[in-house]
Amino acid sequence: MHLVYPAVLAALLFCTGIYGVLARRNAILVLMSVELMLNAVNLNLVAFDVWLSRTAEEKLHSGQALTLFTIAIAAAEIGIGLAIVLAVYRARGTSDIDKLRDTAEGHETDGPDGNHGPDDNGDDNDSGNDNSNDNGPQPPTAKKAEATA
Repeated sequence: MHLVYPAVLAALLFCTGIYGVLARRNAILVLMSVELMLNAVNLNLVAFDVWLSRTAEEKLHSGQALTLFTIAIAAAEIGIGLAIVLAVYRARGTSDIDKLRDTAEGHETDGPDGNHGPDDNGDDNDSGNDNSNDNGPQPPTAKKAEATA
C-alpha cells in the first residue's frame, strides 16, 4: 500500500478537526474535533513508521510506540476536559464557548456592590425616576455630581 492513501485520509481528518474547532460553539463538540485531529496524527505516525521500517529494515516501531503514548494522553485529556465542561455547565447552565469566553475576559454579570449592571434590568439612573435607587431619593446636587463623574 502506498503512503499517499493514509496521508490523504489523515489530512482530511485533520482538516475536519480544524473546522470543528473553529466553527463549533459547543465545548463537547470542540473536544471531539480535537480528538479527530489527534487521530489524524496517530494515523500519520503509524503510516510513516511502517513506511520507514520497510526502507530502513528497522524493527523498533517507534511510531507505533508514540501512537500508544498519544492515545493515553488523549484519553486523559478527554477525561479532564469532560469533567471541566460538566462542572462549568452545572455552574453556568451552558456549554456555549462564546458565553464562557465573555466570562473569562472579565465581563462580570454583577457590579462591584453586588447589584446587576445597567444592561440587566434597566435600573440605572437615566430612567428619570429618582426612586429607582435602593438608597431612596437623592438630592439634586448628588445627582448632578453623579452625572458629571
